[in-house]
Amino acid sequence: HVQLVESGGGSVQAGGSLRLSCVVSGATIRPKFMAWFCQAPGKEREGVSCIYTLDGTTYYADSAKGRFTISRDNAVNTVYLQMNALKPEDTAMYYCAAGNFGTCAMNSDPYYYWGQGTQVTVS
Repeated sequence: HVQLVESGGGSVQAGGSLRLSCVVSGATIRPKFMAWFCQAPGKEREGVSCIYTLDGTTYYADSAKGRFTISRDNAVNTVYLQMNALKPEDTAMYYCAAGNFGTCAMNSDPYYYWGQGTQVTVS
């Protein structure tokens, strides 16, 4: 079965950077699109960025524009989220998600597969 495994989270000071990775395994076909979501304690899960795996087209939430970059390496079935200029309000659990039907979106509806998350803490 399909598994998504995130890594790269950690604790950093404000202004610092982190690079999250999400490895996809068990898929017979490459997901059409993938995304990163975040969820802070007591808040709803929200979309950060998504990418079409075929042509690399990307979309970002307003909070991520100019600071975060999503990318993919299809050769190793991995999607990345480069996070720069981190702020304390970026503190959250970050989840990777993948979908095959519909379109790349900042809401969770099109995503069928989810990872377990990686914690990002900015102080």
